[in-house]
Amino acid sequence: MEVPGAEAAVTACLPDLTTAGLLQAPPGEFTDRTDWISLHAPGTSNPSGVPGLQVDGYFPDTSTLNTTHGWNHDSQFVLLLPDAWNGGLVVTGAPGVRKQYACDFLISDFVLARGFAYACTDKGNNGPDFFRDGDRPGDAVAEWHERVTQLTIAAQGALQERFGSAPQRTYLAGISNGGYLVRWQLENHPELYDGGVDWEGTLFTPDGPNLFTYLPTAVRYSLGQATAADMYAAGFARGSEPLWPYHQTFYWGVTQKTYRAEFDPAYDPACPGATAGTTLPEILAPCASDAAYDAWFTDPRSRPVHEALARISLTGRIGKPLLTLHGTLDTLLPISLHSDVYTRMTADAQRDRLHRYYRIEGGNHVDSLMHLDPEHLRPMLPCFRTAFDALTAWVEDGQEPPPSGTVPRPAGNGATDPALLDTCSLRSAS
Repeated sequence: MEVPGAEAAVTACLPDLTTAGLLQAPPGEFTDRTDWISLHAPGTSNPSGVPGLQVDGYFPDTSTLNTTHGWNHDSQFVLLLPDAWNGGLVVTGAPGVRKQYACDFLISDFVLARGFAYACTDKGNNGPDFFRDGDRPGDAVAEWHERVTQLTIAAQGALQERFGSAPQRTYLAGISNGGYLVRWQLENHPELYDGGVDWEGTLFTPDGPNLFTYLPTAVRYSLGQATAADMYAAGFARGSEPLWPYHQTFYWGVTQKTYRAEFDPAYDPACPGATAGTTLPEILAPCASDAAYDAWFTDPRSRPVHEALARISLTGRIGKPLLTLHGTLDTLLPISLHSDVYTRMTADAQRDRLHRYYRIEGGNHVDSLMHLDPEHLRPMLPCFRTAFDALTAWVEDGQEPPPSGTVPRPAGNGATDPALLDTCSLRSAS
């Protein structure tokens, strides 16, 4: 079927659009398990059995970081249209620097079972070398905005063609960088949407807090140049220590160096250089120079970096209802530096009447890490599902969602207890 504006679109009629069904096809044909398997807790129950159409394609673009389907073409998307469509659409952008199938298990399965159509974009660039896209600092991230807007309009048009009517409701949902895009779209294009759920969205601000005001401390800690006390002072939560070794290996160094290269390529042209690395150890290794980047960020000479960040930063001026959830033990995007601050920004912008904020006790950035501290961690996915249902009830039925607050962690093992793996009540927030 035709997707307005797409350069390529391949349609398949499938007996089951959920991951349970897509995995029955040859690997990589309809989903990429490697892009989503590390994001949820093993043992999580997901719905299945949703027949419909899957459309894979891409929009015109000049970058070629996404090699999915052998297309070597960025701005790839997936659009899923259930036969029993409820008249709604859910749009997301991939988290981190992942690709268009990254939210298949986390978001797509759930909303498809509710009858929604679903669309996800790779955001126009992806992978550890995403910073190579664009001509000036900040261009790669700025493209993320354009691609979500583009896909929203195209998906609405495709649904019009398929069913003879445009969506009655269009929602946003996203995790991490996808959550950031939910916020950005509701601030800048509220006319396209009816509301959104922001799951631990990244906070970008021109002067901080942002990645560059606290990740250098984590880099110093990784290099043996900072203490646990320094980490707490930088904003990392007490109680998150069992998560530190994993994040030291897989997150802190590569995140600091690649986003710094995106916004400040002149700071250290030799690291990461033209690529973040050609092997996994090279990609994950921090740049030693980044250990001092927070000091540089406060220097007046870094003003061009602040200007680049200003191009893509958030304001809190949302124009449609937004539900935010964030784990208290997030060790990549610490809650005190991200969603706590964004909530104050919405209040300062006098938009707090449109916002609800749920601090999930024991939640961390990636649900698959339950085994690192199962007595204190809890999965976030069940809370996202509850939040999404609360959003639709708010928008469609005028039912006020539970008040903002901290959702206490029930007793139990976060890695094995079904009450934690599959359920979450926001009404317990206090």
